[in-house]
Amino acid sequence: MDKNTQKRLYGWLRAQSSHGRRWITLSIALGLGQGMLMVAQAWLLATLLHGFIVVGQQPEQSIFLFVALLLVTLGKAVLAYSREVTSFKAGSAVRQTIRQLVLTRLSRLGPAYIQRRPAGSWASLLLEQIENMQDFFSRYLPQMAIAVFIPVVILVAVFPVNWAAGLILLGTAPLIPLFMILVGVGAADANRRNFQALARLSGHFLDRLKGLRTLQLFMRTHAEGEVIREASEDFRLRTMEVLRLAFLSTAVLEFFAAISVALVAVYFGFSSIDHLDFGNYGSKVTLFTGLFVLFLAPEFYAPLRELGAHYHAKAQAIGAAEQLLEFLEAEVSEPAAGNTPFHADSPIKVEANALEVLSAEGKVLVGPLNFTLEAGSRTALIGISGAGKSSLVNALLGFAPYRGEIKVNGQELAHLDMAQWRQQLGWLSQNPQLFHASLRDNLLLAKPSASDSELEEALKRAQAWDFAREKGLDYPIGDQAGGLSVGQAQRLALARTLLKTTQLMVLDEPTASLDRHSERAIMATLEQAMANQTLLMITHRLDQLGKMDQILVLERGQLVEQGSFQQLSQAEGPFSHLLSQRSGGSLDE
Repeated sequence: MDKNTQKRLYGWLRAQSSHGRRWITLSIALGLGQGMLMVAQAWLLATLLHGFIVVGQQPEQSIFLFVALLLVTLGKAVLAYSREVTSFKAGSAVRQTIRQLVLTRLSRLGPAYIQRRPAGSWASLLLEQIENMQDFFSRYLPQMAIAVFIPVVILVAVFPVNWAAGLILLGTAPLIPLFMILVGVGAADANRRNFQALARLSGHFLDRLKGLRTLQLFMRTHAEGEVIREASEDFRLRTMEVLRLAFLSTAVLEFFAAISVALVAVYFGFSSIDHLDFGNYGSKVTLFTGLFVLFLAPEFYAPLRELGAHYHAKAQAIGAAEQLLEFLEAEVSEPAAGNTPFHADSPIKVEANALEVLSAEGKVLVGPLNFTLEAGSRTALIGISGAGKSSLVNALLGFAPYRGEIKVNGQELAHLDMAQWRQQLGWLSQNPQLFHASLRDNLLLAKPSASDSELEEALKRAQAWDFAREKGLDYPIGDQAGGLSVGQAQRLALARTLLKTTQLMVLDEPTASLDRHSERAIMATLEQAMANQTLLMITHRLDQLGKMDQILVLERGQLVEQGSFQQLSQAEGPFSHLLSQRSGGSLDE
């Protein structure tokens, strides 16, 4: 990573700290208070020891000093605890804001964009990488200010007592920041490589875990296990590289601090036996002076050592910020989202004129297309894999950017409030999403106010009541519809769709995972449910195509044919060619 990139990422991180500025400022103030109490504590200890050893005071003569020392010590503890709390809140506030930025951008880009990367990669971005910024905002940034303020406070206290000791402290202080700068570049690169390896490992592992049954069927578990092992080993090596740098930097910082404190101790040792006679403003070095400075000397370097230890947090945050900033600043086309209210009490009419569906990078995936879905009509969308069916549906659902026109009841789709638009839509894919919750909770997503009798009616219409009654509405569904067969998950998703009152139904192979008996029963249910709404269905079942008002045939992103089943089957075109390749009761993809 070059210096300009590091500087840009560091500047972005500093800008994000404004979201936790109040807590960061309070943390700095508490740290400065600790420094002042530390000077007071050193003065009280030096005074007490000087009085006992040199002056010969009795303990009862120093009761006030003992009480003051106890109060100062307690005060330091309270400030240290308060600083830890405020520092954590500072990091938490900033992390929450950054996570919200990522989630907001993901919601704007939509599921079509999200599916381009493995789920594990997004999880790594949202969880590990943002979490690894905590120490930068909670410790490193406050410590930067404290590492300046506390040494200044100590120097102000030391110089009036002994200017030579003050010069030693002032002269050796730059050694620690200098080493921090030298280590910083390598640490940032190591952390960046570590995060990249983690993202690859997370995405790879989750994808293989989701497809474990398929891998078992094709006897690929051992081979994929080896791939995961190699990725894990790569991640281990990169993690050890980061830890090696962290331990090395800490050891060297401690070494420089110990050398500096030793110089101060040597100076006072030789001064006490009259081998050195400077720095004491003309008076002999006393035990109070030596003890006071020696108590403060380690504390003078402590903030710098702590900053050096937290410098690893800066490198870690810069490494994590690279992918975050790349995602947040990526110049991609977002699906349009207007604010025009939309509501429909009757079937929706959709008109597409010169429609071009675009990828996030602006590449034309489908189009230009011209077609009309009349209100209350039933339309089938067919084509081989890769023809552009999903891209077209994503545009209609508001999940993909487009050029041209999509008129919905005469209103441009891009100008509509997407939340209100999707309230009028019923959507059922061939791979429905069921969440890790109860069967009842998954159904209530469509209609939170639905009663148990309404849920039962929807389940019966979707041919799902038998297994739902057996398992119970409170039956917990695992991740990726765990605990249900593919057909059961499909019927449960259909029941959820039927609970919602919609004016446009979009279906993607709704009976793909069902047997023939269940398919006929569900299609009969769908015909009843869609009697008073517009339908767009991706399908390859011949018996379903014959019941459609029109068929749209896509090929390589182009609408090559449209018309009724009878018209297209009699014409010698792409649809007729697909019919000639049919296998059983479906079109061959």
